Amino acid sequence: MSNKIQGESVDFLFEAILSLQNIEECYLFFEDLCTVPELKAMSQRFAVAKMLDEKKVYSEIVAETGASTATISRVNRSLNYGNDGYEMVFKRLEKK
Repeated sequence: MSNKIQGESVDFLFEAILSLQNIEECYLFFEDLCTVPELKAMSQRFAVAKMLDEKKVYSEIVAETGASTATISRVNRSLNYGNDGYEMVFKRLEKK
């Protein structure tokens, strides 16, 4: 776990997220919590991560998501040198 973000308020946020029970509740909560551009940026990064995990090339990812190559590089760095959070979630989503 990253000590950079760990703290009481982050724990409280994560507990709130874990309490959400379906997609509709996620929409309600995240629309209150985040701006539209923040939500779009997070969803774009997640889509980029999935495409990188599927071994798609940068040009294809740019064309499909509109993400900048800088964003793709940052996500790629997280996939390769991060905490394996993306991989954990991808595996769980595959099981559904």
